[in-house]
Amino acid sequence: MYRLCIFLLLFGIWIIFSGQFDGFHITLGILSTAFITAISSNFFFENRSQGFGNRLQQIIRIPWYIVWMLYQIWLSNLHTLRLALSPNELPEVEPTLVRIKTNLKTDFGKWMLANSITLTPGTITIDIKDDELLIHSLSRLTTEGVEGDGMERRIAAIFERETKN
Repeated sequence: MYRLCIFLLLFGIWIIFSGQFDGFHITLGILSTAFITAISSNFFFENRSQGFGNRLQQIIRIPWYIVWMLYQIWLSNLHTLRLALSPNELPEVEPTLVRIKTNLKTDFGKWMLANSITLTPGTITIDIKDDELLIHSLSRLTTEGVEGDGMERRIAAIFERETKN
């Protein structure tokens, strides 16, 4: 049942993004979605003890995280563009390696955090070791953004909520 739900979720996303409804593309979507489900279904929603209500809440919260993340990417793009195009901003460029400790418990949560940081211009996650992430940051402002816990709190609220019994 679990793999069927993952398959249906991924296939629904595939249908939305492909926009193709002929036999060939539907078959291709089924095959590719089945393959992805087979190799990665254990990765999605690691804690299988959560009920349907919690899963539904996760699915509802994910789009809000995506919208917030797109806004953060936009802000960081503006900052990085300002650093790149303004000679007066050159002193602000301070490439730094910073280690941050995360309170996220699941590998999926840590993976989401690392990828969200890397998607944000001016920052790249270099390594994840246990509860620490090694991040390259372009400026003091991007370092402060990484060290803040806003992204981590949002990821924890979606993927690491306690199970309601």
